[in-house]
Amino acid sequence: MNEMEKPTRVVVIPSPGFSHVASILEFAKRIVKLPNGIHVTLLIPTIANNGSPSEASKAILQSLPSTINYTFLPPIHDQELPQEAPIALTAQIAVSRSVPSIRHALMSLTSTSRLVAIVADLFGIDALILAKEMNLLSFVYCPSTAMTLSFCFFLPKLDDTVIGEFKEISEPVRIPGCVPVPGRDLPNPVQDRNSELYRNFLQRCKQLRFADGILVNSFREIEPGPIRELTEEGRGYPMVYPVGPIIQNGSGNETKFDQCLTWLDNHVPNSVIYVCFGSGGTLSQDQLNELAMGLELSGKKFLWVIRAPSESANASYLSGNNNNGGDPLRFLPSGFLDRTKKQGLVVPLWAPQAQILNHHAIGGFLTHCGWNSVLEGVMNGVPLIAWPLFAEQKMSAIFLSEDLKVALRVKANENGLVEREEVACVIRRLMEDEEYREIRRRMQSLKNVATESLQEEGSQNKILAQFAVHLMKN
Repeated sequence: MNEMEKPTRVVVIPSPGFSHVASILEFAKRIVKLPNGIHVTLLIPTIANNGSPSEASKAILQSLPSTINYTFLPPIHDQELPQEAPIALTAQIAVSRSVPSIRHALMSLTSTSRLVAIVADLFGIDALILAKEMNLLSFVYCPSTAMTLSFCFFLPKLDDTVIGEFKEISEPVRIPGCVPVPGRDLPNPVQDRNSELYRNFLQRCKQLRFADGILVNSFREIEPGPIRELTEEGRGYPMVYPVGPIIQNGSGNETKFDQCLTWLDNHVPNSVIYVCFGSGGTLSQDQLNELAMGLELSGKKFLWVIRAPSESANASYLSGNNNNGGDPLRFLPSGFLDRTKKQGLVVPLWAPQAQILNHHAIGGFLTHCGWNSVLEGVMNGVPLIAWPLFAEQKMSAIFLSEDLKVALRVKANENGLVEREEVACVIRRLMEDEEYREIRRRMQSLKNVATESLQEEGSQNKILAQFAVHLMKN
């Protein structure tokens, strides 16, 4: 095959973790639809003894168009990873350890394709060394907010100017272009500056400036401040492409979960609160009990996607919806299912979230503030209850509740527990009070501009076209 016959190909490298794989895959689907005839190969790092891919992951991968193919890289074994390391650090190191396998895969692809670029997940930035090595363009895909990206660029300066822990700063941190954030609500990786996690995160933030471009899953209408800051000439940033909103339109296995939609069909509009902590969020047993009793106490209809409890808030992150704790329903308070059988529906592990949020019966969404979930809420105009668990979710909760004003945030007690009375109170506020109408109005406005951005002449296609031009110059 001569060079003219070879398809133009972009190699995409996610980090382990269903939410990161899902988001970057949806991005890949967008770029293969561009008129440039771009193909995509997904090289997926894996971790041994981490369970097989979840049903949702398999369904997404099996539904890919012919212009996207994927390969699971040889697994990284436990002895190659630090023991009891935070999941974010584990994911990053797994990608770093996979660089030899990625190099081998790239060399194989050169015989059949004209490689032009590598797009790596934010946790997979170490793989971009191969782009320089092979004279390819290098891009970072940020599946989170533009606010998070702005913070990443700002962190080295913050590190140089602040003494002590950020959570002890008396004044909120002013991230360029963003609403001020209390130090305690900055992302989890920066909460202990003496940790290896912090040092790795800081190094990753410094590496961002060496990429040829950064793709962020956001759009100007939802984050005008940080996007203006990131795209303004003279700031010294790489080219930033706000390619959002990128969300899943369904994973292909929704028919297994018709019970959710059938149950919702029997309820009046805006009457049900949907409760889900994403593909990896978990609650402690005490917190699960308080949430259950709070839902019951609220008196409101609910649809709750439940996972077995854990003391780690992101225990299921790397394994997606695989459940190592047995049937999660057995962890519910005694008699809860019987007492609430006319009030709510509890679904183990997974539910068709995109379809649920689009259902007329849904009046609110209690979410961990993962950006994929938030965007799905926005695209369906559903008011939010913000219950952040890990990563940058506390920062996102500040953005949603204090900047956009489309969410109410739960308040924890001095021990970090959100008590049942608080759960019931915030649900009633969202579903009954005057502020609900204001939140719904603001969320509907966001839905409208987000929908417009996805139209043929919308901002997403224009930004993706600019990205494609950048690609084809290589």
